[in-house]
Amino acid sequence: MKRFERYVIEEILPPLVGALLAIILLLLLLLLEEVIAPLLAKGASGLLVARLVALSLPEAVALGLPIALMFATLLGLSRLAADSEIKAALASGVPASRLFRPVLTLAAGVTLAAFALNEGVVTRARVQAQSVQREIVLDNPRVIGLGDPSQPGLVLRDALGRAINVGEVRPGGELRDLRIVTMQAGLPPREVITAREGRLRPGSNVLELEGGRRITFENGRPVTVLTFETGTLPVQDVQASFDGSGAALQPFYLPLPELLARTGAYRAQNVAAPADFTALYRKFTEPLAALALAFFAVSLAVYTFRSGLNLGLVWALLLTFAYYATWSVFKVMGENGAVPPLLAAAAPNLIAVLAGVGLLWRAGRR
Repeated sequence: MKRFERYVIEEILPPLVGALLAIILLLLLLLLEEVIAPLLAKGASGLLVARLVALSLPEAVALGLPIALMFATLLGLSRLAADSEIKAALASGVPASRLFRPVLTLAAGVTLAAFALNEGVVTRARVQAQSVQREIVLDNPRVIGLGDPSQPGLVLRDALGRAINVGEVRPGGELRDLRIVTMQAGLPPREVITAREGRLRPGSNVLELEGGRRITFENGRPVTVLTFETGTLPVQDVQASFDGSGAALQPFYLPLPELLARTGAYRAQNVAAPADFTALYRKFTEPLAALALAFFAVSLAVYTFRSGLNLGLVWALLLTFAYYATWSVFKVMGENGAVPPLLAAAAPNLIAVLAGVGLLWRAGRR
């Protein structure tokens, strides 16, 4: 690598690290408001909450790397242009195209790092985060926040296929209006247990029930009806989430081989499944965003230098926000089937590349 190219990379690396740290800090602030403070206020274990936050950091790094690279490139090249260092390089015979090679080389490394982080760390961290959520719920059921009558009941699921519907959680962890349903694939429920109240035994996964009824079914018809004053029910491997949406792992966090197998089965059955296909394409397009955004950033730097404009911190922040907003909108549209999944996943990158090509074309005409 030539001295000029090394100099460009050395100019970009410090703001890249700074931007990445800023993104992680913003995530922590968001978690503080939406997760940490509410959980601690409801008596959740501080150690478990800290583990949950730590497991969220790999995803923030993987998502933030491409955006941080664009921000750092815009800021670094803007500084070089403002101090006339790019002009001096051009005057000494260095072509403007030489700006692309070091930045795109760095972007290729960021792409590989983001992809490896997603597949090697983020997917595992997400599974472990679900386990930590389960531990928090079992340690203190109040965290599921069902004291408000306006909120829907929470459904937990265990390894035996039972759906555990909790109507209300009262202070002290007392569960009210429980309904436990043992499901059969494609068939009516095999067993339904209702209970007036219950409690998760501290330090275990045993649910203690009071004032209940157990009904067994055969071919959809009740066979036995038993009532009981007290009883216990093992609920090992309970899955839980704090928002009541269930704890099924989102498709994006599945390992790539598993997601490929699932989407392949959907194709064979002609099932649309836009959320799964969007997640599959995002596995590749989100790391590749580093290359697309780096190309756009250098193209913008060349255009602004040729036109005599100067990009500062404010413009870098605005463009970074614009990309994040575009990514968020297309992600939601793809998951809901409003646009084809491939287009939804690739659109932010395509917009960045086309914008870069347009800027280079405009710069070439000056």
